[in-house]
Amino acid sequence: MKTLDDKVVVITGAGSGIGRALALDLARRGSRLALSDVSEAGMAETVALVEAAGVREVRSDPLDVADRAAFEAYATEVAAHFGRVNVVINNAGVALAGNLLDLSWEDMDWITGINFTGVLHGTKFFLPHLIASGDGHVVNLSSLFGLLSIPGQSMYNAAKYAVRGMTESLREEMLIAGYPVGVTSVHPGGIKTAIARSARVSDKEDQAATAKLFDEKLAKMTPERAAEIIVKGILTNKARVLVGLDAHLLHHFARLTGSRYQDVVAKVYGRIAPKGAVV
Repeated sequence: MKTLDDKVVVITGAGSGIGRALALDLARRGSRLALSDVSEAGMAETVALVEAAGVREVRSDPLDVADRAAFEAYATEVAAHFGRVNVVINNAGVALAGNLLDLSWEDMDWITGINFTGVLHGTKFFLPHLIASGDGHVVNLSSLFGLLSIPGQSMYNAAKYAVRGMTESLREEMLIAGYPVGVTSVHPGGIKTAIARSARVSDKEDQAATAKLFDEKLAKMTPERAAEIIVKGILTNKARVLVGLDAHLLHHFARLTGSRYQDVVAKVYGRIAPKGAVV
C-alpha cells in the first residue's frame, strides 16, 4: 500500500489514545474513516477533531468489540456504506493488573474478550472486504507485552501474545494464498494514554498506585508519535512494528537472554514497583 489517500480505514477504540491519534493522522492523509468505540462521548470528541482536520469522510459508531453479533453487523454496514474497506486497525484494548491467583474469572473473561476476541472479530469479519478491495491491510495492536512477559500482567500478556500469534499466522496465509492484503502486528511500549487509569485490578492491588507507576515512569511516548510510526509501518508493509525505545530495548534483551529474562525481570521488579502497584 503506497498511499492512504482515499482509502477506507476502520479504527476500533478510536475514542481516545492511539486510536484517536491514528484517526487524526489518517484524516490529514485524506483517508475515509470508520471509527468506533464503546465511549460515545470519546467518539464525539474524536469526530470533532477529525472534522476540524478536514477529514474527507467519517462515520462513527458505538461498538463493543467483544460482541460477536454486533461486530459482524458493523462490518457489513461499514462495507455497504463506503462500498469497500481497505484497512482495518484493531486498536481497542483494556488493561487488567494483578497476580493470576488473585484475578476474578469475570475480569479475565472481560480482558480476553476485548484484547483478543475483539481483535479476532475485526480481523475475520473485515478480511473478505479487504481481499475484495484489491489493496488491503490488517493492523492488529499487540504490545511490548506480546513479546515478553511481566509479573502482574498474566492475562494482558496472554491476550497480546495471542494477538501476535494469530496476526503472524494470518500474514503467512495471505502470502501463501497471494491475496492483496498486508498484515502488521504492532507492539507499543509505554504510550501516554489513559489505559492504566481505566484499568481493572485485583482486590489485592492498588489501582491508583498502578496507574501512577505507568503514567510517571513507564509512559514515555505520545500517542501522536506512536500513530506516525504505525502509519509508516502500514505504508512500508512491515510485518512487525515496535513502537518506542523501551519496546526495542526490551525485545532485544529478551531475544539475547532467552528464557533467562524471566529471572532478571523477577529480580528487578520490586525495585520499580511501589507497594500495591503492578506494572
